Amino acid sequence: MKTVVLTGGIGSGKTTVAKMFAALGVPIYIADDEAKKLMVNSVVIKQKLTALFGEEAYIDNALNRPFLAKAIFNDKALLEQMNAIVHPEVGAHFEIWKAEQNAPYVIKEAAIIFENGSYKHYDCIITVHAPEAIKIERVLQRDDTSEEKIKAIMKNQWSDSEKIKRSHYVIENLNLDDTRLQVSEIHAKLLKLK
Repeated sequence: MKTVVLTGGIGSGKTTVAKMFAALGVPIYIADDEAKKLMVNSVVIKQKLTALFGEEAYIDNALNRPFLAKAIFNDKALLEQMNAIVHPEVGAHFEIWKAEQNAPYVIKEAAIIFENGSYKHYDCIITVHAPEAIKIERVLQRDDTSEEKIKAIMKNQWSDSEKIKRSHYVIENLNLDDTRLQVSEIHAKLLKLK
C-alpha cells in the first residue's frame, strides 16, 4: 500500500482537498486532528509537555491551548521542542492506523513535512497551494486570529515554491470545481502506480 502525504501551508485548503479524496474512497489521516487528540490522551506526551512548559500546559486534564500558543508564538526553539515531542508519537499512531486500512493507497494530511524532514518517508507528495492573500483571508474567516499571527505561522513554514520543487503533484486550490477535477486526475494516476 502506497503512502501519500498531502501538504500545504496554512490556509491552502489541505482539509478541503483531503475531503475530496475521501469522497473517492481514499482513507485519510488528518495529522493535526490526531495530534490534538494525542496531546490530551497520550500519557507520554502529557508528561513531556508538562516537563517542557510547566503545570500550566494542562488545566483540569485539558490542554491549555491559549497558554501553549502564546509560549511558542515567537519562540522557534520552543516550537521545535514541542514538535519533537508530538510528531514521533503521531508518526507511530499513523503507522498503526495505516496497518488497519485496506486500499491501494492512503493519504496523511500534514502541514510541516518538509520543515521536519519527514517528507522523505512517503511514496508520493501532493502540495496544495494558493496565493498568500487568499490563504490569509481563508484563515481569518475560519479562525479567531489576526493577520499578524497567520504571518508568524507562515514564517515558520517553507514557501510554496520550495514545497512545489519537492512534490510529485501540485493542486492549485482556487476554485472548488477546478480543485475537484485536479483531485480526480491525481487519484486516477495514483491508482495506476505499482
